[in-house]
Amino acid sequence: MSDQPVHLLSLATAVPERTVAQDAVEETAGALFVNGARDMFERLRPVYRNTGIAERRLAAPLDWYLAGHGWRERNRVFVEQGLVLVEEVALKCLDRAGLTPDALDAVILVSTTGLATPSLDALLAERMGLRRDLVRLPVFGLGCAGGALGLARGAALARAMPGKRILLVCVELCSLTFRMGELSKTNLIATALFGDGAAGAILSTEPGDGLPAIIGAAEHTWRDSLDIMGWRIEEDSFAVTLSRDLPAFVRANLRPALDGALEAQGLDLADFDGIVCHPGGAKVLEALEASLSQPAGSLDIERDVLRAYGNMSSPTVLFVLERAVKERLRGGRSLLSALGPGFSAGFVTLQR
Repeated sequence: MSDQPVHLLSLATAVPERTVAQDAVEETAGALFVNGARDMFERLRPVYRNTGIAERRLAAPLDWYLAGHGWRERNRVFVEQGLVLVEEVALKCLDRAGLTPDALDAVILVSTTGLATPSLDALLAERMGLRRDLVRLPVFGLGCAGGALGLARGAALARAMPGKRILLVCVELCSLTFRMGELSKTNLIATALFGDGAAGAILSTEPGDGLPAIIGAAEHTWRDSLDIMGWRIEEDSFAVTLSRDLPAFVRANLRPALDGALEAQGLDLADFDGIVCHPGGAKVLEALEASLSQPAGSLDIERDVLRAYGNMSSPTVLFVLERAVKERLRGGRSLLSALGPGFSAGFVTLQR
């Protein structure tokens, strides 16, 4: 594959209008975990404060989540609200790149929290009147790694289509996976952690204006790690799978995988001037700092994004990148990384 740089022509983010404070989520969840589950809730209640999250954006009002909706209603909300966010990201990306909708040659749509056929990219093309020869690539199942791996897939497609413009959009409505009937530790932690949002970028081999270029990408999937993160398919919804051993796994295993990926590019971590990470949670951020040899507390933008929005899965690392471009990535080479189901890591090398 060519190592031709792929430029980011624009970056954009979008969130639902509804802001919910973490205290309100804690109070609502407490009303569910009653009777035999009450003791467990009280033991785990500190997780709402320990996540480092102050508020989140949700696709539906809090009382909606208490009504026990099934697949049909959850997926209806995913399609309707997800498409609104996808269109907002697309319009922002076009505006910031100084382009009109007919300038797009391809759309990559990354999501893991709902299903649609026709997929959201087809619905977007119809809604925005995109070109009839548009290349579409819906991608499902990457989870929290979808932002990094979406950039990698976008760069590969851009290199295969020199001079064309690729729109990448990641959209997740993680809150739709909260299950009122599952009074488990994992479900409780999910209510404390996940939020809703979307983010995207326009990529091209044609030069941009000031944003980084993608000059390399890699990924790693560990053996015997399928149970670390993902969804179970239940009667009413996706149900979260999330191992408590994730931070320890990151500390022990991320760096060797990264070193191997960088070595294949002729690079070392010392060659990078900046780092951008997906903030999966407070403990995961601490593990990332340790594994990546960063000073404790140095991933400040990641913590700020987590505090304001929670873990939105795939879009979250692009929220961090948008801010980091303005505040932290002054120049040189940067590493963008995210972890997700598989269990997998995505690495993207950026040059500004």
